[in-house]
Amino acid sequence: MPNIRPISDLRNNSNEISEFCHTEREPVFITKNGVGDLVVMSIEVYEQQQSLIELYAKLAEAEAEIANGDIGEDFFEVARKLRGSIHAKI
Repeated sequence: MPNIRPISDLRNNSNEISEFCHTEREPVFITKNGVGDLVVMSIEVYEQQQSLIELYAKLAEAEAEIANGDIGEDFFEVARKLRGSIHAKI
C-alpha cells in the first residue's frame, strides 16, 4: 500500500520520511492541496531504478538491432571473454 503524506510532513517530519524510505525501500508520495505533487525515495532505490531503466533501454536497442537483421555475438563467447578480463585484473 503506498505511503501518501501531505506536503507539510516534509517540513514537520522529514526525518521520519527519510527513515521510512531507507528502511522500507519504498517511496513516499507527497500531496499538495490533496493532489499528487512529489515522490520522495532513497538515493539507493532511485539509482537502482535508473539502472533498470538503462538496462531496459539497452535491451530494447539490441532487440531492434536483431529485428533489423544484425547478428549478435555468441553468449558463451562473450561470457568467456568477460571471465578472462575479470580474472586478469584480480
